[in-house]
Amino acid sequence: MVPLDAAIAILPDIRPVHERGAQIFQRHAIQGLMAQVDRGDGADFDALVEFRSGMDRRAIDWKQSARHVKLHAKEFRSERNNQIVFAVDAGRQMSEPVAGLSRLDRVVSAMLLTAWVALKLGDRVALHAFDSRPRIASGLVSGAAAFGELQRLAARIDYSGEETNYTHALTTLATRLTRRSMIVLFTEFTDLTSAEFLVRAAARLVETHLLMVVVLRDEELESILDRRPQSADDVTRAVTAAALLRDRLMVLTRLRHLGAHVIESAHDQVAERLVQGYVDLKRRNLL
Repeated sequence: MVPLDAAIAILPDIRPVHERGAQIFQRHAIQGLMAQVDRGDGADFDALVEFRSGMDRRAIDWKQSARHVKLHAKEFRSERNNQIVFAVDAGRQMSEPVAGLSRLDRVVSAMLLTAWVALKLGDRVALHAFDSRPRIASGLVSGAAAFGELQRLAARIDYSGEETNYTHALTTLATRLTRRSMIVLFTEFTDLTSAEFLVRAAARLVETHLLMVVVLRDEELESILDRRPQSADDVTRAVTAAALLRDRLMVLTRLRHLGAHVIESAHDQVAERLVQGYVDLKRRNLL
């Protein structure tokens, strides 16, 4: 018998990883990217190709372009062993529900799917979770077999009633990183004071690292705006919702201007949009 006071880990639901993984591999041509990775480590020159939309302009070979009277770019082998660090905000705002599940549950599912893809593509992955202070700080793992370890770590991420301290958590994270990494920050903010601390912490991170900030759309505020007002109270709510959404847009715009990549997504699209964003950056050798 199991003792009544025994701790039993409840692992995150990974059915989306298995059910959607194959679809996403096909949709975003990840098998081809895996073959590109397998051709060799490092950003080594591989071929001269016609320049395509989405390619890094710094790869354009102007001499060859002039010779061919058409833009050509150097294509490089995708690197292995990039460091992908998932930083999960588990503070009070992340406990708020979105379509019946907390924001935290939504982003953990998206994180696991993206981590699985990253491990498949030869990158190393770490998980950090925090609220008012760091709660989980894993080492980097690699190889598809390491996914189970990430799943067990994700099971330890707990809901918190504490306010998020971006300065403490992200400064601590940065001190643990000894080389340039891609940091994927899952978070939520509802006031400009906490958002200001987020922006300041992001400004320090982008000096060294590639930062991607992931937030779920505030569907509750959006639904208030979409409804036709029936009373004076409805008008007041709509005006308040519009102001909050303007503030939100301003913060996300500031993050983009700093150089951070920002994903603001509906709850049912965040996993695929995150995978797509990661794969695109890897394909362009921007990690």
